[in-house]
Amino acid sequence: MRQHKKYEYDAFVSYNTHDQEWVINELLPTLEDKYHWRLCLHHRDFEPGKCILKNIVQNIYASRKTICVITHHYLESEWCSKEMQVASFRLFDEHMDVLVLIFLEHIPSDSLSPYRRMRKLVKKTYLTWPQEEKEIPLFWHKLNMALKTS
Repeated sequence: MRQHKKYEYDAFVSYNTHDQEWVINELLPTLEDKYHWRLCLHHRDFEPGKCILKNIVQNIYASRKTICVITHHYLESEWCSKEMQVASFRLFDEHMDVLVLIFLEHIPSDSLSPYRRMRKLVKKTYLTWPQEEKEIPLFWHKLNMALKTS
């Protein structure tokens, strides 16, 4: 499945610790166990003792994609903001589709105003965690397809 040998990870996952339960219980088992993607998670894969910002930059660039798990907590976090900035810089720098946004909850567009770049990206492509359980398999299928694109 891995066609890009130069990357250590298929995706860097940017999320707020308040949303770690969803990442650990939903995202991780589905993407790593079911679809066999290699994810980079800060609580598991960051190099201990290395500056957090260096870890962020190094791991985002060592990943084919960056998945941002967007919630109100995410938008209030300074570290999540830094991860989004690095991923956005890479997006504009490399002109590649490297960013996948997952909205776990409804965020009014005016709440995204400090994230002007994100608002532009949101108009293009993003996924929303379904409210109805029957729609969850389609969500995972769409996310898997987004990770397959180069």
